[in-house]
Amino acid sequence: MGKKKNRKEKDSNHSGNQGAGSIEKISKKEYEAELFRLQVELVKLQDWVKQAGARIVILFEGRDAAGKGGIIKRILERVSPRVFRLVALPAPTERQKTQVYAQRYIEHLPAGGEIVIFDRSWYNRAGVEHVMGFCTEEQYKKFLKGCPIFENFVVNNGIILLKYWLDVSEKEQHKRFLARIQDPSKRWKLSPMDLESHRRWYDYSRARDAMLSATDTPIAPWYIVPSDDKKRARLNCIADILSRIPYEEVPYTSPKLPARQKPKGYQEPKQTHQVIAQRW
Repeated sequence: MGKKKNRKEKDSNHSGNQGAGSIEKISKKEYEAELFRLQVELVKLQDWVKQAGARIVILFEGRDAAGKGGIIKRILERVSPRVFRLVALPAPTERQKTQVYAQRYIEHLPAGGEIVIFDRSWYNRAGVEHVMGFCTEEQYKKFLKGCPIFENFVVNNGIILLKYWLDVSEKEQHKRFLARIQDPSKRWKLSPMDLESHRRWYDYSRARDAMLSATDTPIAPWYIVPSDDKKRARLNCIADILSRIPYEEVPYTSPKLPARQKPKGYQEPKQTHQVIAQRW
């Protein structure tokens, strides 16, 4: 089916922006055509996952406004929520804070025939929890040391684990934050925590560097997605996901629509319920 099965070399440069401004913008027509092609492949992946009983975890991390939500939205747009399951956990409850740290994430790992997408993940401990002081220094160090062990356990149990870091530049993040302030439809996206992450850019940079250094392993490597150009980031990331899963196209036999049953005297009643106003 022409799908790449070899692993690509991942981009090891995550220290700054990707020079997106020097690349010609992709046209809307070209973007939509390529996105549709990739989404068709995601449907093929979905069919294979169901048939093979495969278990896949795709997690997305990155700074606020890096574009995680946009990529996830395009992945989920044309597939079944019964196969592709999104996990975006809120802050832990008081009870969860007393549990083993990975416990609330483990319960969301996929069963056979499922793909779980984490919009942020257990890496919260290496990022916001560490920078904002929501965990102790001891908890943070234990996480960095224990995370590769946990991920080895996940992968060795047959789960395909893909980890993506969306890399947005300081200038572009600032631009996107300003856009959220100015656009009434986007203001909800800007939380007090986002504002603090804007102020603490270099604290988060150091936390990112330490996280990637400690948890980028041969069995569970990180893949960096340059994300200053949202459209290219979406296309590149989805294409990369497809290239790293050894799926095959499941043969499809077009069904024949059966003839409708006879009405046997049934007549459509006059509508008496409230019908919404036809504004367009």
